[in-house]
Amino acid sequence: MTCTKESVSSGPLQGIRILDMATVVAAPFAATLCGDMGAEVVKLELPEGNDTLRSLAPVMGKHSLFWKVTNRGKKGITLDVRKPEGRALFLKLLPQFDVLVENFRTGTLDRWGLDIETLHRHNPGLIVLRLTGFGQTGPYAARPGFARIFEAMSGFANLTGENGRAPQHMNYPLGDAIAGLFGAFAISTALAGRKLNEDGSGPKGCEVDLSATEALFRMLDPLAAELQHMGLARTRAGSRATYTAPSNVYPTFDGQWVTLVGSSDVTFGRLCTAMGRPELAVDKRFSANAHRIDNLVLINDIVFQWCKSLPLAKLTALLEKNMVPYSKVYTIEDIVLDEQVKARRGVIQLPDTELGEVAAPCVVPRMSGFTAAVPRTGPATGEHNSEIYGWIGMSEVELEDYRAKAVL
Repeated sequence: MTCTKESVSSGPLQGIRILDMATVVAAPFAATLCGDMGAEVVKLELPEGNDTLRSLAPVMGKHSLFWKVTNRGKKGITLDVRKPEGRALFLKLLPQFDVLVENFRTGTLDRWGLDIETLHRHNPGLIVLRLTGFGQTGPYAARPGFARIFEAMSGFANLTGENGRAPQHMNYPLGDAIAGLFGAFAISTALAGRKLNEDGSGPKGCEVDLSATEALFRMLDPLAAELQHMGLARTRAGSRATYTAPSNVYPTFDGQWVTLVGSSDVTFGRLCTAMGRPELAVDKRFSANAHRIDNLVLINDIVFQWCKSLPLAKLTALLEKNMVPYSKVYTIEDIVLDEQVKARRGVIQLPDTELGEVAAPCVVPRMSGFTAAVPRTGPATGEHNSEIYGWIGMSEVELEDYRAKAVL
């Protein structure tokens, strides 16, 4: 992505304020991505700071590493919006923000007296991102949702695992991460739309209804078309692709794992040369991708046996020499030591008052004219109460009164 304004120094979302009252991963991740791009993000928690993410592994002693990296760059405030005084204070603070992010079960904010009409009455230009498991409508709207639920109901988990064995989830809440990406996209889109639609009466707000299940299903583009027109229901095939071949994860002689792709006819020809089997490239069973799909098991077994016969260093040397796309399956140790990652500072160190530094992925994407600042780790509970409530003129005496009432 490029940016034509070389004067940009604080990010393309500089000047945008986001109030993140969501919990756990998906919706907060959306706000964090916007923060990486220059938005000022304020994290709102209940006074006791009981967001589940604060206790979600990895936790080192009293330090939640997940919290520190997922909520990086944010300022932290506390407020109990369920109480009348808290609700009133929330609505007084709301005009200071461009975006509100929430992920409560559908109807929860309405029950607290914070329905969309009330929110827009107090801030007509407010963009409200509602990220839930199934959306604001439909028979499942009020159901609770978690990453593995989204992954299962979207069809994603049905594609993961070995043929004839149980579906699998990966050891990370991928459903949350994908939903968060869609959330950041939705916020940016709504901000662009608000800017385009400005007139003399000021910017118009909107409500964004984002279903995490729909977000994951959106990633699986051809599946519905396959079913409709070909009667095919794609399912698990291990690491082997069934739409192109060869494409799989293969073991090496010395116990490593390599993924390689020989899907185009040109690339397959290069792989055949690397294997010392140039005749395979003109074999009618393998000469085109459609033919290789028809002989999927056979071609994968040929590549499997070749990879298994060589140690990693010799295998990768042959693949590189013949320009075959491949990679060792990296561990996290491999990632942080990789020369490409180091050259681009793909792992950054977030400043942290308790741990000194916390390693985290870099800001993505990179844009010309904008060098992203390294954000600090996620805030302590209520760390920035004085600063943020100072925006609306609250004194320390007033803040202390609210604290005594467990509103802050």
